[in-house]
Amino acid sequence: MPVVIRSAALNDVPAILVIEQQAPGAAHWTPDQYRKLVGSEVVLVAEEAGRLCGFVCGKAVAGEWEIENVVVATEFLRRGIANELVRELMQRAEIEAASAILLEVRESNLPARRLYEKHGFREVGRRRVYYRDPIEDAILYGLRFDR
Repeated sequence: MPVVIRSAALNDVPAILVIEQQAPGAAHWTPDQYRKLVGSEVVLVAEEAGRLCGFVCGKAVAGEWEIENVVVATEFLRRGIANELVRELMQRAEIEAASAILLEVRESNLPARRLYEKHGFREVGRRRVYYRDPIEDAILYGLRFDR
């Protein structure tokens, strides 16, 4: 069954929270924070056979976009869903004339780092001791659009 990527709606927030809780390394936000993001920022969801199986949250500030969270439900991992979510977010950013997409990722999160590098993101910096539980550096990635 094909995966459909679409903009999130407010009624997706409960399913987003369930998926987020399965991923200890993901950013964890309150239902109100997700509702605010869905209402004002870029939140895309992946859906298969009517079931939410992943999401990406981004935000746009002064022409630059930032990926804040990419999470795929445990039972849907390694099926290319994160790849499709990132690809769609990149397409939307380009359509909206974004100059760049930025993000940070745990240094140890090699699958995520490979995903971003596959899409052309390049390491642009590091934030020392950025993450807690466990303490870890954040690797900063950026993708610039040629305009």
